Amino acid sequence: MTGPVRALAATFALACTLPLTACGTGTAAGPGGARSAPGCGPATVAAPKGDPVPVKKAPEPKLPVTVRSADGTDVTVRDVRRVLAVNLYGSLAEIVHGLGLGDRLIGRDVSTTFPAARALPLVTAQGHDLSAEAILNLNPSVVITDKSIGPPEVLAQLRRAGIPIVLVDDKETLPAIGPHITAVAEALGVPGAGRELAGRVDREIKAAARPASGDRPKVAFLYVRGNAGVYLVGGKGAGSDAMIEAAGGADAGSAIGLSGFRPLTSEGMINAAPDVLLVLSGGLRSVGGVTGLLKLPGVAQTPAGQSRRVVDVDDGTLLSFGSRTAETIGALAAAVHRTC
Repeated sequence: MTGPVRALAATFALACTLPLTACGTGTAAGPGGARSAPGCGPATVAAPKGDPVPVKKAPEPKLPVTVRSADGTDVTVRDVRRVLAVNLYGSLAEIVHGLGLGDRLIGRDVSTTFPAARALPLVTAQGHDLSAEAILNLNPSVVITDKSIGPPEVLAQLRRAGIPIVLVDDKETLPAIGPHITAVAEALGVPGAGRELAGRVDREIKAAARPASGDRPKVAFLYVRGNAGVYLVGGKGAGSDAMIEAAGGADAGSAIGLSGFRPLTSEGMINAAPDVLLVLSGGLRSVGGVTGLLKLPGVAQTPAGQSRRVVDVDDGTLLSFGSRTAETIGALAAAVHRTC
């Protein structure tokens, strides 16, 4: 796991009990966009509505197939009738559904919340830790995951039980989405559907992204969990920077030399001078909304704090880097560039 992703995974684990919903800031969002309260104020980017759209209806897997797992082991998959696809961001289950194999999913992680998956049993125990007992009770024929979720001992136990475990590379970037899709598709014996889905997602992201311009607003991503005392600001390589730039903004953390996630400080916030503050919806709720956010070090002294320009994004959406990322980019761009 990369350093930034490991740091964020740890903070998620500390504060996993927060609901992954919008946080009651008095704002609302429609499909594909964001609406704000009168004046500058906050805006909410909701999760994409509906289920991921499959590229094919129930493609027929060609099995058995042997694939190279991201941990360097060769894994043979002979049966994909009962698929468990889990990771920190919920992106792997979205990919399986987008490949047209959503009816084969048998369980979910806490970040997988699209409608067709909500009724599936959770296989995470404390936070984002996998429960071996819960997984074994579901009798999966294959498990697809990455290093963002664990612990490793659970995966080792599943392997000893004879379950094929395929790890996908855990890079959470826009360019990595296509390789993730093709890796999942190959493990499930539907490489053609994988190529088709990867191509479609690439086209959608290119269409949704805003070209860089000289008047890009400076956006600072704050990862906050008030109940756990976690207050971080994102920088280069945090994942949030890629989404901010795709939405036509300039990442304020990167501009002052931050990399990954760093502790929030008054000096850092004042130097970053963001025009917009970007937070996860659950995090904003955990600090008491916009009023509580403005009490954090240096936040009220920034241009964004003074104008209350806050954009909150559904927890399972901003950093998912999955098959519906283009929808999030479009909605984020509308929220970041809205006029007051």
